[in-house]
Amino acid sequence: MPRWRVSSTVIVSHMNVQLGKALVPVVVGANFRSSAMDVRDRMFVEDALVPMISERLSAAGVEQAIILSTCDRVEVQAVHGEPDVAATAIRKILTDHAELDPASVGDQLYAMTGTDALRQIMLVATSLDSQVLGEPQVLGQVKAAHRMAQTAGMMGPGLEAILQAAYATAKRVLTETKIGEHPVSIAAAAALLARDVHGDLSNCRVMLLGDGEMGELVGTYLMNAGAKHLSVAHPTDRRGHALAGRLECHAVPWVGLAQALPEHEIIITAIGARTYTLNADMLRAMVTGRRHQPSFAVDLGLPGDIDPAGNRIDEVFLYDLGDLERLAMKGLSHREGEAERARAIVEEDLALYARDKAERSAVPALSRLRAHVEALREQSLAEAGGDADKATHLLINRLLHDPSVVLREIAADGNEAELYTAERVIEQLFQLNKDTSGD
Repeated sequence: MPRWRVSSTVIVSHMNVQLGKALVPVVVGANFRSSAMDVRDRMFVEDALVPMISERLSAAGVEQAIILSTCDRVEVQAVHGEPDVAATAIRKILTDHAELDPASVGDQLYAMTGTDALRQIMLVATSLDSQVLGEPQVLGQVKAAHRMAQTAGMMGPGLEAILQAAYATAKRVLTETKIGEHPVSIAAAAALLARDVHGDLSNCRVMLLGDGEMGELVGTYLMNAGAKHLSVAHPTDRRGHALAGRLECHAVPWVGLAQALPEHEIIITAIGARTYTLNADMLRAMVTGRRHQPSFAVDLGLPGDIDPAGNRIDEVFLYDLGDLERLAMKGLSHREGEAERARAIVEEDLALYARDKAERSAVPALSRLRAHVEALREQSLAEAGGDADKATHLLINRLLHDPSVVLREIAADGNEAELYTAERVIEQLFQLNKDTSGD
């Protein structure tokens, strides 16, 4: 009979190791905090290259992995029986792809395993590891990477279970916190205010004056938020047509601006001339042309493009860059507060996942124990010739024989710490410290 031992090491190990090699979460990547932009740019994996990188991962023994490549991060999320080996392989594949010397990258490329990796996967899915806390697009990016991994044959039950747990946590954060409710960017603030004025943006037409980067960003954001029609105009018509080409929209001749303004519910200016592009008279004419329906105007010019006197016109809702910045800062402060609750949810779900996994890992051992006891029961009944009392005594003796031998061997070795641990395990397994007298 092989000799076995119960020790503190064994007790810890049985919580973390399944039959064979347990699949452990692994995350290797570079994000906006850990790395320079040029490193992430070189590591960026285009969608078309995902199958090739997946093949390299599979050839290196990493057979379950997703490749998440965004403006904030390039990250491989995987599971593996030898996490340190997998992390080394993933690091090499990413640096080879980027044509970078691994030594030159240094700690710009992070590696996490076990609980730290699982936490990172959940933080990414919940947008708590993003430059913009609560950004809703992040979860969609993770799910897109998930779908590409499925197509590439890189998904398995181990990683699938982890991703589904991360999605469930992201749903909790979305429903139990208000982390995504307040704008934290100029563009998001503009969209929120536009909704306050017009409600549903699907029937709103947007006019962008100038080709400033911020104006283009706000215009694009409004279109993504539901606006269906965008027109652009520039004092230099050639530049207006160039902007219209980039945004795939209609260009309005500058000489026809006054006639075009009443046709649009939302006006964005990003010119920054030293004179007002829209003076009070032009705004009044716009309101008259709109039959006194409300107009939402965003002045992003430095210096301002719209006469502040427009604020005294009832139907004009005028906001400048300072207004949007204050709203964005207020939203950021709010999200940071909500982020604490969101991180608490992540930690709760992390502990729950670990506990459920540990419980599932105990099932095979319990099944083997049940089968072993049943075999001893049948053997005892057969030897007892149907005598239940004799069979009971035989069964008890056989159940206790091996544990008794092991305890005596441990005691004979004089290892008091190991003996103490073994005794505590037996007491816990069979609840020997509980009163069973029936009183």
